[in-house]
Amino acid sequence: MSVPIQVLIVDDQPQFRRAAARLISAVGGFEIIGEADSGEEALSFMAMRRADLVLMDVRMPGMSGAEATRRIRANHPATRVVLVSVTDPAELAPDIDTCGAERFIKKDQIDAGTLELLRQST
Repeated sequence: MSVPIQVLIVDDQPQFRRAAARLISAVGGFEIIGEADSGEEALSFMAMRRADLVLMDVRMPGMSGAEATRRIRANHPATRVVLVSVTDPAELAPDIDTCGAERFIKKDQIDAGTLELLRQST
């Protein structure tokens, strides 16, 4: 059996973190190793324990998801970051295209099929 992909979920909305954790856990091949409610907390988490995959909200109070992604990728280049938002990517700051994220997924498009694609591309 293969080693599960270790996932950190970063979002300022606890409801989204819980829903994402339930979905990710149900798909198989993933292990939720932590949750963070801000970019700053995500950086602190990554300083102590490395995730293979970070599901990162774009808009959060304090540090943006794009800036947190930039810093995570600078310090942990093997960590994959997927940005998520309820907002269309065209309406977001242009730095989401240059921050080092692997991809962008709208929150309402995260499903078992999307996660399966992420798992297979590891």
